[in-house]
Amino acid sequence: MLLEIRDLTGAPGGPFNLTLEAGDRLVISGPSGIGKSLLLRMIADLDENTGTIRLNGVARDSMPAPNWRRQVMYVAAESGWWAETVREHMQPAAEAAALAPRLGLRAELLDAPVAQLSTGERQRMALLRAIIRKPAVLLLDEPTSALDLTSTLAVETLLSELAAAGTALVVVSHNEQQAERIATRRAHMTLGALTELETCL
Repeated sequence: MLLEIRDLTGAPGGPFNLTLEAGDRLVISGPSGIGKSLLLRMIADLDENTGTIRLNGVARDSMPAPNWRRQVMYVAAESGWWAETVREHMQPAAEAAALAPRLGLRAELLDAPVAQLSTGERQRMALLRAIIRKPAVLLLDEPTSALDLTSTLAVETLLSELAAAGTALVVVSHNEQQAERIATRRAHMTLGALTELETCL
């Protein structure tokens, strides 16, 4: 078992219980405002919560929070940027440049000021920034909400390849077609509860 979540409780309620194996692609759906983003943030230990989470059998409490967040990484629909240029956020930059075209991004955008990127470019760059850090688990909050269909499919293809290589994905999405394309597992969130649906093929 890659990730084990037991009795996770916080602002969106709970207790939430969930297990993930390497390569799982879990898509979470549910009404707007129900707390799906907060759930991902709790798993990443970005918001206050109680409960037990283990990664490869190692308890989250046993490691510094930054170490946990490098391995169980949350990517917001609109991620923050703390430096002027894109490249300053990308380590290793060479890997980012190699992967950028896979997401429909020109490699020269790495040298652009963040402020000059479109919303869709920032969204894909934030995903790229996470991918090159090679986390064990990616927690993705509406990762293609600002993208057209061509860019969305490019993102989904790369995510599927990451999962095939062992990365576990938890994706919050309101896009039913996207869920059908990428999910190996589905869950529906209601007030304070997460219900796993029938296993996908």
